[in-house]
Order: sequence, then structure tokens, then C-alpha cells
Amino acid sequence: MDVARALARRRMVRSFDGTLVDPDWLDGLCATALWAPTAGNCAGVRMHTLYGDARPAFFAIATDASWRERSSRYEGLSRAGAIVVVTSRPQDYATRYGEDDKRASGLGALDAWPVPYWHGDAAMATMALLLLLEESGWSAALWGDFGRASGLLTWLGADDESLFASVLVGRDDHHDRRSASLDRAVAPRRSRVSRVATPPDAPAR
Repeated sequence: MDVARALARRRMVRSFDGTLVDPDWLDGLCATALWAPTAGNCAGVRMHTLYGDARPAFFAIATDASWRERSSRYEGLSRAGAIVVVTSRPQDYATRYGEDDKRASGLGALDAWPVPYWHGDAAMATMALLLLLEESGWSAALWGDFGRASGLLTWLGADDESLFASVLVGRDDHHDRRSASLDRAVAPRRSRVSRVATPPDAPAR
């Protein structure tokens, strides 16, 4: 994989053509994506894959009827060939960092974490999956299930997990509406990289 090329080419696609995704292939791709970094080797990220009739059932749980009726994108999104729901298990991190070799970190309780690394691990695994899909010629959209996480997790039988996002997978039908976000004026990527000079009082090595 040319990672730089994959990053530059990757786009969120929100209108699919209904092509189904081979479950064995996608399950294997998800397992590969889980090679992404994980704090303390917690292995706390999970990927739940949905195929067939589970796809419309997902939208019935993850959205409400009024949104489905008024959304101009629902029809295209609903034609995704598969869905991957990415979750994490926060308690795995507290347990791991309460073990002997990590206890000095003081992170043996969830409220002690200044940055919830279970979300970071889930994000890295999701990015890995998006790049693997790009390399394989498939399209994807990241779906934020804001406000409906509880019902979705219960439906998945994953009440002890924390929802990060869902990835809709399929073939682009080239009828996607351009996102208004792309028209925002943002700082160039290079300008967001800051080189820090070594301060004069830096400790000697």
C-alpha cells in the first residue's frame, strides 16, 4: 500500500449502489485493521459486522423515522453493502493499567484517564479499516451514531462497550451530494505542522 496515496484519495461516500460485501472477506479485513496500536496491548476495540437483513435493522435502530423521511442522503446510505460498528471496552483499560507493570501510571480507574485512550484506539483501528477499504477499491462512510448509542449497543448485545462509530461499506454509485464541509476555508495542512526549536534550557542528554 502507498499510504500517502491512499490518504490523499480516500473520501467519504454517502451514496452506494447496493453491491453486497463478502462477509468472510470483510471480517478478515476488520481483523487486519485491529493490528492498529492499542494502549498497553489492551486489545479493547471490537468490530461488529452487519450483513443482509441486519442492514435495514441497523438503520431502524440508529435513526428515527422523521430523519429517514426528510434526509436527502438516507436512500443512498441505506444501500451500503455492509456495516461495521466499532466499539471499545473502557473497563479493559482500567483493568490493564491496574496490573503490576502499569500500576504506577495511576490509571487503574476510568475517571483517572485525562485522555480516554479507548476512543483513540477505536479511532486508529477505524482509520486502518478505511485505508484497507481504499486499497481494496471499496468505498466507505463514517457514520456517527450520536444520541442513539444506548439502543444500538443493546441491539448488538454489547451493553458493556462504548460506541465509537459505524463504517458503511459498499460501491460508490457516483450520485453522492457534495458535502458543504468541503467548502469551508481551513488552514493548509503544512501550516498545521509546527516545528519546535530546542529551548536553551533543555536538559542535556
